[in-house]
Amino acid sequence: MPATERWKSMIQAEHAQSDRMRDSVPPVDHWRPFARQFEADPRRTGDELLERLVSLVTPHQTLIDVGAGGGRLALPLALHCRHVTAVEPSESMASVLLEQAGEHGIENVSLVQARWEDARVKPGDIVLCAHVTYTVTEIEQFVRKLEAHAGERVIIVLYDAAPQSQTYPLWKQVHGVERLPLPSLSELEEVLTQLGIVFRVDRLSPQPARGFDNLEQAAIQISSRLYV
Repeated sequence: MPATERWKSMIQAEHAQSDRMRDSVPPVDHWRPFARQFEADPRRTGDELLERLVSLVTPHQTLIDVGAGGGRLALPLALHCRHVTAVEPSESMASVLLEQAGEHGIENVSLVQARWEDARVKPGDIVLCAHVTYTVTEIEQFVRKLEAHAGERVIIVLYDAAPQSQTYPLWKQVHGVERLPLPSLSELEEVLTQLGIVFRVDRLSPQPARGFDNLEQAAIQISSRLYV
């Protein structure tokens, strides 16, 4: 099976398993309950990923952040380049991004509220896509569009395993079956190889689990991820 088809089949299987366990229709804006958790000080230090990205941009460059979320990366990177175009479909995430930009006086960021597949944006020097690809079914078209909009380089950030993989052991305890995984780094490497795209994997240090602020927050979020 071609890598692009395997990628698609993994997502479809995971989504089908989720649909079987849900007792309600998924919300239009999945991120609304969690959007505030994606706030971060644009001038923070000690963030290895951010520091690595900052080292790759220069003041004269433009950047497109695909799936910018609440601006955790878009806003600090805007302090180091000429302009950032933040592409973000979630209304709640976009609101957090704009609010944070205003609060911190960052004016060289523009928002395109749309899915990357539908977004109409001018090319930039750098295209960044952090933790978005896990659920992108048509991965070839998605990656090709990233490539077409980058004058100099595309940077894709993702984990070795999809973000909710830490709940997989709980899934079996609750539902009695193994959780079907979403594609991540190894599958993306296979996709890029199939597409003939030259790439380099640059690993960061293992990151500690972010955890939760309190037991109530943990119970709410974990139960929603397990559909109970």
